[in-house]
Parts: sequence; structure tokens; C-alpha cells
Amino acid sequence: MILEVVLSAIFFFLLGFAYVKGYDIVRHHSPEHLPRFYLIMATIRMLLVGTVAALYVFFTENREDTIRFAIIYIIMYIVMMVVTLKLRH
Repeated sequence: MILEVVLSAIFFFLLGFAYVKGYDIVRHHSPEHLPRFYLIMATIRMLLVGTVAALYVFFTENREDTIRFAIIYIIMYIVMMVVTLKLRH
């Protein structure tokens, strides 16, 4: 379970980092496209997070671990969204 949490934290760090760097690039080159960038990145993040969660559920056999992982994963997703929004808004 610890390995899954560490890998999830790295995954969310990379998603947040991509958002922050992408935001800086879009703001520098064409700030009028920031709302579109935010919606595209939000969609990409939701799809990636949903895919990883679904794969974890599919490949694990222990129901208790799956529930714990899902709760931790949702909390990490919410924290990533709040932190990236606070950093750039």
C-alpha cells in the first residue's frame, strides 16, 4: 500500500507540475487562451486520474485496499487541484 501511495504522489506531482508550467507558457504567449487551457488540462487530469483508479481497481483483489486507495486517491486529487489553483490564481 505504501508503494501505491508514493507512486500516486509522484503522479499527482507530475500532473500539477505540467499544469503550472503549461499555465506559465500559455499566459506568456497568449493569455486570452487561459480559460481554454484550464478546461483542457482539467479534462486531461480527470481522465488520467480516472484511468489510473480504474486500473488499480481492476488489478487488485483485496476490496479493503481498493477502498482505502480510492479514498486516498480522491483526497490527493482534491489537494492537487487546490494547490495548482492557488499557485496560479
